[in-house]
Amino acid sequence: MVLPRCTMNQTSITEIVLRGFGNLDYFKFFFICMCLLMYMVTVMGNLIIILSVSTSYRLRSPMFFFLGHLSFSDMLVTSTVVPVMVNVTLADGGSLFLTGCITQFFFFGSLAITQCLLLTAMSYDRYLAICNPLYYSVIMDYKLCIYLVVGCWSLGFVLTLIPIFLIKTLWFCGPNVIDHFFCDLGPLLELSCSDVSIVKYEVLSLSGLLTIIPFLFIVVTYVYIFVTIMKITCITGRQKTFSTCSSHLTVVCAYYGTLFAIYVVPRRGYSTTVNKVLSLMYTVITPLFNPIIYGLRNQEIKMAMQNYLCAQNMWWK
Repeated sequence: MVLPRCTMNQTSITEIVLRGFGNLDYFKFFFICMCLLMYMVTVMGNLIIILSVSTSYRLRSPMFFFLGHLSFSDMLVTSTVVPVMVNVTLADGGSLFLTGCITQFFFFGSLAITQCLLLTAMSYDRYLAICNPLYYSVIMDYKLCIYLVVGCWSLGFVLTLIPIFLIKTLWFCGPNVIDHFFCDLGPLLELSCSDVSIVKYEVLSLSGLLTIIPFLFIVVTYVYIFVTIMKITCITGRQKTFSTCSSHLTVVCAYYGTLFAIYVVPRRGYSTTVNKVLSLMYTVITPLFNPIIYGLRNQEIKMAMQNYLCAQNMWWK
């Protein structure tokens, strides 16, 4: 049931209506099938990477340790959004309790921050491996890897609690309709009858701190990496060294490209359909790209995945 904008003496809303993709008509079945197919490929691809990294002795290095956690976060991101999106699209709209909507945003925001920090940790690993190879094994030891991973996950979930606490203090009186396929922050704040300027300022500051700064750190590390690679006189040596970080650089470009297109570039002139498509790229397509990029561009991952699949086939036989 859609509620109108209410006055101060009316009760707060407890249910949020998601419109999803309401204008698909005859393409609805095709769209749902494609989303489910991409979801299954994303989960299976990232799961194979996690199992390959966990079982292969050739991949016992910090870079692949971080990659396993990045793949796990990709699985969680797409699992947080896609099931709700498919259900809403199938029913031409659906509803969530307000607490469920806020919970979905909490997990989505936490995982987005975690991925930014994991990509930053991976760039630091590549910087040490290429620019300071003599000290790499001393600095990037198992203990530091654990600290970095625990820090990435902890900061992602703990810091997202700040806007969640602020959102819980807001009064939502209606309307209760979000023209989106999941509970993103912007559409959620538009439903509040309270002053949301503090929440927006806090989220803007927090997102700038946890996205722009890691991105600049990644840019600086790759500047040093490229300078170091250009100093290598042998062309084969340059190509071999660059290949160790090309997959990570491709993932960074894809991830931050969609992230900036959604949350940084001004979107006042965008239609809701364009906003949904951009969000679809970030929540569904980008997690699908990561296992494909690492599977195609990284020979060690490719060999480990082939060995793992061959071992599973032999076991089933």
